[in-house]
Amino acid sequence: MTTEQFNSIFRDTIEKAFNLLNGKAAEYAESGDRLHNFKRAAELQGCTPIGALAGMMVKHTVSVYDLVRRHEESARIPAELWDEKIIDSINYLILLRAAVRETAGDEQGA
Repeated sequence: MTTEQFNSIFRDTIEKAFNLLNGKAAEYAESGDRLHNFKRAAELQGCTPIGALAGMMVKHTVSVYDLVRRHEESARIPAELWDEKIIDSINYLILLRAAVRETAGDEQGA
């Protein structure tokens, strides 16, 4: 794969992740707090928002591992399914980064 091809995939991935995450903001970000669901889940589970987020992220991680296993067993996985699972995982890592930053008091940091 050339650098140009890789960079194209990278840009497309980031754009898809951004669009998906922002598209779901209205559904999950009550009162404008993008981490609302994780904070609420933390209250219900008696843990931190980071712990709640990590627990929810496990589902997406398992899905990726299941796809990899199926691929290794020669299953044909549609590109759209790979994209869905990979981009969900990327978004959970971005949400985790935001939660860590907020916890550290560095909401504006890069």
